[in-house]
Amino acid sequence: MINERLSLLRDYPFRRLNALLADIQPPVGQEQLIMSIGEPQHPYPEFVNQVLAENSRLWGKYPPTPGTRELRESIADWLVRRYGLTSVQIDPNRNILPVSGTREALFSIALLATPQGTKGPRPAVLMPDPFYQIYSGAALMAGAEPVYMPTSEETGFLPDLSRLPEETLQRTALTYVCSPSNPQGAAATPQQFSQYIEMARKYDFVLAVDECYSEIYSGRPLPGVLTACDQLNAVPKNILTFHSLSKRSNVPGLRSGFVAGDQQLIQSFGQLRQYTGNASPGPVLAAAAALWKDETHVEVNRTLYQEKFEDAERLLSKHPCFYKPDGGFYLWLNVGDGEAVTQALWQETGVKVMPGRFLSAENGDAPGASYIRVALVHSRQKTAEGLRRIEALL
Repeated sequence: MINERLSLLRDYPFRRLNALLADIQPPVGQEQLIMSIGEPQHPYPEFVNQVLAENSRLWGKYPPTPGTRELRESIADWLVRRYGLTSVQIDPNRNILPVSGTREALFSIALLATPQGTKGPRPAVLMPDPFYQIYSGAALMAGAEPVYMPTSEETGFLPDLSRLPEETLQRTALTYVCSPSNPQGAAATPQQFSQYIEMARKYDFVLAVDECYSEIYSGRPLPGVLTACDQLNAVPKNILTFHSLSKRSNVPGLRSGFVAGDQQLIQSFGQLRQYTGNASPGPVLAAAAALWKDETHVEVNRTLYQEKFEDAERLLSKHPCFYKPDGGFYLWLNVGDGEAVTQALWQETGVKVMPGRFLSAENGDAPGASYIRVALVHSRQKTAEGLRRIEALL
């Protein structure tokens, strides 16, 4: 009665974390600080409520799967501005597909990209390790084999496809790359993106680049996969980039993002999504269009994170485990035994973090086993308090 592939899915990291800490009591009388989940806590722009209210009549209409022309144009304009595109042409009608948050889109792309019922070797879906759990679950439910590419300091916390056997690359249907990476915050360079693009075209697989943390950085804007396409003076064939408003604009509950890239893939993805029924409601489409047009709130958001990373550097830089990531809002700390330190932090300080092992594959030595992930999503004051407690325990 039930799809047997469901049995292949392991518990989500937060359920495993709850089980790990189930028998441990945090200190009484001390505020508990939840730094295990990357849910943005900064205020979202005030105009969101106004736009939703102004478009409330659209709650009474079925939403269009491809979104509105206004939204697609605002996204296309943003991509050109953000990445300084000159040679890559972004057609709002052919190269962009709004989605109900990138989580469902990153899952659905595996259903689109994985061949079904074909004879021969089982299709492979490549992904970094540690990884966002959606990648693995999507591969399994699509009938593919998840192939985990260990990422470490040695690899710059980004996957190195050149280390894979030829046999694996030949049967690869889809590759997930996250930049800045979750959890390590490493950003790929245009040269690295160019290598990924070259491999995608050589072996004819879909390159799905998760760039949901792209707008949280210090200093100069981070390059994206479209940066590399532009420098190569090439159309984004085989390439899809995934962006979200959740982290950029602090509206995770809006569930709004987009996919952009290969025209044929976008067309096929739109056809698939007609059946999945994940179209965003009209008021949400209007709010998303307004958010992609505005950069002021993004700059404010970025500054808030920069301040917290400055606090983290001040409090933790004396520890060998500390480094400042290129982007994102996580600390990725090598503490020796991530699970043991997670338990100790909860029991002794009331700070909850995520053990790196829960973000890694189960087979062999988990690349994240010695790490903890710390989300810097709360207010500066609350985040600094959590960091002080972590520093005291370390």
